[in-house]
Amino acid sequence: MHATFRNLYDQFNMAAFIRERRTHAMSVLRWTLILVPMAAAVGTLCAAFLRSLDAVTRLRYAFPWLLYLLPIGGFLVGLLYHLTGRSVEGGNNLIVEQIHEPGGGVPLRMAPLILFGTVVTHLFGGSAGREGTAVQLGGSLSSGFGRALKLDAEATRTLLMTGIAAGFGAVFGTPIAGAVFALEVLAIGRVEYRALVPCLVAALVGDWTCLAWGIHHGAYHVDAMVPVDALLVAKAGVAGVVFGLVGLAFAEANHALGGWLKRVIPYGPLRPAIGGVAVIALVWLFGTRDYLGLGTLAATPGDLTIASFFGPDTHPWSWALKLLFTVVTLSAGFKGGEVTPLFFIGAALGNALAPMFGVPTGVFAVIGFVALFAGAANTPLACTFMGIELFGAAYAVPIAVACFVAYLCSGHNGIYLSQRVAVLKVPAAHLTPDATLRDARTRRASRRRARA
Repeated sequence: MHATFRNLYDQFNMAAFIRERRTHAMSVLRWTLILVPMAAAVGTLCAAFLRSLDAVTRLRYAFPWLLYLLPIGGFLVGLLYHLTGRSVEGGNNLIVEQIHEPGGGVPLRMAPLILFGTVVTHLFGGSAGREGTAVQLGGSLSSGFGRALKLDAEATRTLLMTGIAAGFGAVFGTPIAGAVFALEVLAIGRVEYRALVPCLVAALVGDWTCLAWGIHHGAYHVDAMVPVDALLVAKAGVAGVVFGLVGLAFAEANHALGGWLKRVIPYGPLRPAIGGVAVIALVWLFGTRDYLGLGTLAATPGDLTIASFFGPDTHPWSWALKLLFTVVTLSAGFKGGEVTPLFFIGAALGNALAPMFGVPTGVFAVIGFVALFAGAANTPLACTFMGIELFGAAYAVPIAVACFVAYLCSGHNGIYLSQRVAVLKVPAAHLTPDATLRDARTRRASRRRARA
């Protein structure tokens, strides 16, 4: 009996077990001491950023003539980046590249540059978002923490992912989606589970910090509810095809127009100046300012916002106009992001499709809100969680179906060109393992030229 117990003790190796648990506990403590202050700093900056956006948007509503300064504001931001920020012009793509292949890191000056650039964009009426700023704030600060603490390449890579999670979770008030987005956005078909817990911790701390500063995120109310049955799920799947194709069109239009402008206008500061003139021309052409800015606030009660598409009224072409305004703004070099405009476009497109499917407008607006983003960013899991966090679990199944169908239908395209293709959506002989979406676009263009 004594011998048997001794053998069991030797096999269990209590000393090694205790050493392993101690090492694990020290690692958890170390990461906690790094992540909590970093994520709190990101959440604080996101709170200041969101307050600034609200202030400048209301200022623009109070002084409509500010729109006519958009070309000047664009030129100044372009000149600032041209003189001091060329190394950070890659924005979100630079952060993704540094996660894949850690090198020089993300410069700390990315944070003030993107913050200033985005505030200027919204002050003068550019149609842009806010997630790009939040992600770059998180990436810049986390990279700074990594350099200050002299972390190795693998730890720095994890820290950059947690910076993305903290920024995304804080700016939208969706910490679970923020954590999953940081894990999913790096590569199509692969989720980086190694950083799962750090990203979740960072997203939660970032969101809680932002809320502690008194930030209140917008809430959307669906007027008419319908039961979730097989027919509704099937309709959501069919609509997901449309959301995916429009997401693809948005991404490709943005890349194509941006590339063309860079070829035609080599001097960087001039591109946003001309883009500002184009946005003013669009306002005059369509006779509306509803498609400027984020689309979350209205100058007057009758103006369109994202919330408008959850009501009973149908707006057939609002999605196309917002897409046009946003593509012109972002491709010209204005700062901000794509996600909030994609929410607007998706909700508006769902609103427009709803009568064709015999579904209340608000229900399809909910689905389109996240599904179009899922197709454009290739992040169906994060968008499914976002839909549940924002709208509750009542429509979780149709949301998930639409997000995954949109993801499949957008192909090997997306708004983040540094995203890698880990698992092909469909067979594609021209793609090598871990090719980026930028590589995929280049090879498609080469094949088209060869056929021509």
